[in-house]
Amino acid sequence: MSNNENNTRVAVVTGGSRGIGRAICIALAKQGKNLVINYAGNEAAATETLNLCKEANPEISAITFKADVSKEEETKALVDAAMNEFGRIDVLVNNAGITADNLLARMSIEEFDRVISLNLRGTYLCCQAVTRTMMKQRFGRIINLSSVVGIHGNAGQANYSASKAGVIGLTKSIAKELAARNITANAVAPGFIATDMTNAMTDTAKESVLGSIPAKRAGNPEEVASAVAFLASDEAAYITGQVLGVDGGMGA
Repeated sequence: MSNNENNTRVAVVTGGSRGIGRAICIALAKQGKNLVINYAGNEAAATETLNLCKEANPEISAITFKADVSKEEETKALVDAAMNEFGRIDVLVNNAGITADNLLARMSIEEFDRVISLNLRGTYLCCQAVTRTMMKQRFGRIINLSSVVGIHGNAGQANYSASKAGVIGLTKSIAKELAARNITANAVAPGFIATDMTNAMTDTAKESVLGSIPAKRAGNPEEVASAVAFLASDEAAYITGQVLGVDGGMGA
């Protein structure tokens, strides 16, 4: 086990290898939190995230861990690795997520199930896996990544919207269950954020979305990460069961 005598807070971030997840890891490193950076497949990207976190704050310790959080055994292994390395888990950020967009009439059951499995079931499994540890510590911060489409819906994203709406309901329920143990649970709902996922869109599709944003621009991963870092802080102790939109006014 690594030396953690100074009770440095420990954060587990799922889907931490790139995009919003990477920005969240770096923001938490700057806060002084030790990190467990989860990734599904791209070990090189996860290692790059780890190096950027150490660069941002050489004082922190960090490890990477490969796990598919939609699978119970792999989620348990992720949490066990965090406990073996650091002896505690103070912050859980459920960021891992996928899309498989299609119109409802054409969407396959497999496309629906795959998105629900990772985005919603994965969030549930991770939350459940850390609950006992956080209850014993009488401290915890759970931050679940939802989406503006989980609140308002979006054509062609019935599966993704349903998964992210489910994350909000899950978060609010967990918040009520755990508040008395000094554990908060909140959701962050990003709008249109410039990532690999949105870069794959056609220029026409991007223009259409940007036209609907009052701020008239895409957000960046660091702006989402700042919201997550605040909710992960000691200062956010009395905020729980909330959905914080980081969307340039889309949800207004």
